[in-house]
Amino acid sequence: MNYYDEIKNKLIDNEIYSKVKDYSKERHRVITYFEIGRLLNEAGSKYGENIIDEYSKKLVKEVGKKYNRRTLFRMKQFYNVFSSEKVSPLGTQLTWSHCRALLPMNDYDKINYYIYLTITNNLSKRELEERIKNNDYERLSKETKNKLITKENTQVKDFIKNPILIKNSYNYEKITEKVLKQLILEDLDNFLTELGEGFTYIKNEYKIKFGDRYNYIDLLLFNYKYNCFVVVELKVTELRKEYIGQIKLYMNYIDKHVKNINQDRTIGIIICKKGSEFVMEYCSDNRIFETNFILN
Repeated sequence: MNYYDEIKNKLIDNEIYSKVKDYSKERHRVITYFEIGRLLNEAGSKYGENIIDEYSKKLVKEVGKKYNRRTLFRMKQFYNVFSSEKVSPLGTQLTWSHCRALLPMNDYDKINYYIYLTITNNLSKRELEERIKNNDYERLSKETKNKLITKENTQVKDFIKNPILIKNSYNYEKITEKVLKQLILEDLDNFLTELGEGFTYIKNEYKIKFGDRYNYIDLLLFNYKYNCFVVVELKVTELRKEYIGQIKLYMNYIDKHVKNINQDRTIGIIICKKGSEFVMEYCSDNRIFETNFILN
């Protein structure tokens, strides 16, 4: 087989295809680059790794400047990573820009997480790079990572990041609960993303009544994926045992007065400055979760 001619013809075909069939050119490009990566891999096995240098010099002259050594190396890397049985076959449904963002990763489980995240949330290249930059995967629990590897069913709590990143847009030095809530509401989309999948906003300062006294839930959300209400309480101190009793009271109120019979039981999320494994260890209600926040 003449590997160079095969690679050259595929690239020329891709250049033509990208101009004629715009609606599917990205898919065609990903498949083409994957095939070229395979050819480069085979050619390298036969003629040595320097074959990329040789081919790139000729391709730059005969096809285009963008097909330099770096680009060919990425194609080969793309094939080696995405042909692995450890990587989800859904990866080839991404754009080339998405794939390039994933190539520097050495952890297959991490790559699979971002493939899943990109496809299920229809992330743009910029949004994917932002998730990677914010260490989304690293902020998942070990339990969640294991569930993703073994393809177990997940729960609401599994994709809640720890810590949650909240943008301090005005560089506040003193953070009160009121300020924390303001920062969240001003960047609500990002906050819901930090919590995980399927969260939608209902109301802040949600008013409930016990006897002749009113109380206010910091944030009331709904999760359409898991079909349940979500009570969120914000605390700027470390987790205390009394916070558990407070949020449990609010959860029970929502269950009794707001949710309907077709919805699952309400869950509670306490977002605090510092967690306490000791407190959570003795919390008997597995519908209550704790996570920390940091400002960035």
